Amino acid sequence: VQLQASGGGLVQAGASLRLSCAASGGTLSTYTVAWFRQVPGKEHEFVAVVTVSGGRTYYADSARGRCTISRDIAKNTVYLQMNSLKPEDTAVYSCAAGRPILSAIRNSDVYYYWGQGTQVTVSS
Repeated sequence: VQLQASGGGLVQAGASLRLSCAASGGTLSTYTVAWFRQVPGKEHEFVAVVTVSGGRTYYADSARGRCTISRDIAKNTVYLQMNSLKPEDTAVYSCAAGRPILSAIRNSDVYYYWGQGTQVTVSS
């Protein structure tokens, strides 16, 4: 499965962005799909996930209430809607797909398909 992340950009604090994770070579709805973000010198930070079983969604505390992860099965795409962006949200955002157990869904090591990342920069 190849993942293509897009939708990042340079925005002001308070703005919104919708990131897309489009898949090819496989059916994304058969995978748990997560968004992670990373800043230079740090490890991947979990943002949000939608599970393959039941389509349940989970969020990092920093994302809950401001972000929504969703699937478009027909488009083989997962989205991350981000609202009320803050400067501390600045990072490279990557999507990842896998079939982890529920207790591991926030762990980047359990995902085996990754998109290339899209830069989100939020100015104050």
